Amino acid sequence: MSLGLLRALLITDPLIILATACYGAVNLAVSFFDHDGSRQVAIAHAWSKALLRIAGVEVSVRGIEKIDTASNYVFVSNHLSYMDTPVVLSAIPVQFRFLAKKSLFKIPLLGYHLKRAGHLAVPRGNPREAVKTMSEAGRIIRERGVSVLIFPEGGRSPKGYLLPFKEGAAYIAIKAGVPVAPLCVTGTLEVLPTGSIHVRPGQAQIRIGDPIPTEHLTLADRGRLTLRMYDAIAGLLGSDFSPVPPPADGAGAHTGERR
Repeated sequence: MSLGLLRALLITDPLIILATACYGAVNLAVSFFDHDGSRQVAIAHAWSKALLRIAGVEVSVRGIEKIDTASNYVFVSNHLSYMDTPVVLSAIPVQFRFLAKKSLFKIPLLGYHLKRAGHLAVPRGNPREAVKTMSEAGRIIRERGVSVLIFPEGGRSPKGYLLPFKEGAAYIAIKAGVPVAPLCVTGTLEVLPTGSIHVRPGQAQIRIGDPIPTEHLTLADRGRLTLRMYDAIAGLLGSDFSPVPPPADGAGAHTGERR
């Protein structure tokens, strides 16, 4: 067993669990007095920064000037690791909620917290319920003045491939009438690889692209908007992205690979 893995198992991982439990308990208590969720989001920001300090992860951001903190967005990002969420949460200074897979909402304490904080569960394998969730997300953006974060690949990419995008993010952005803000996350796969519990110190980077407007778009345009989102994130990846031909059946928007 390597010294790094031993440190992760005996020090880093237990401290991450402890910090998550403590911040989660505070967040849960605050939720009973925080009707708009803003204080809970502030606590989540603090949790993410504490977690990254414990793990020894440094985060750099490029393009933050492209985000107007007074505006709302549908943030879309590639998805490499469980570390993506705290990395994005620590670096983007706006109020936003997550769309997360429904199974996370069934985890004791965590699921209750996610509901209390206003995050939305995305059911898989139930198109009708998924459409209801996306419509609700659009309503929340319009009425509550918050943004949402979506990983349009639908899950983590275990080898760093940029998987085909699903159209949910485009649907929500068009329904809400807000721009799509493309994000590119790199470095997190090396910090916490898929299937590993070994959290490694390292560097992560977020690159923010130009927001994509959705004015005058209809739901019939969601496929075209999804392609623009994919191309924007592929462009942000730059030399980390190597395009490959789309699948023979035409499924998805594009496929790609990180080198």
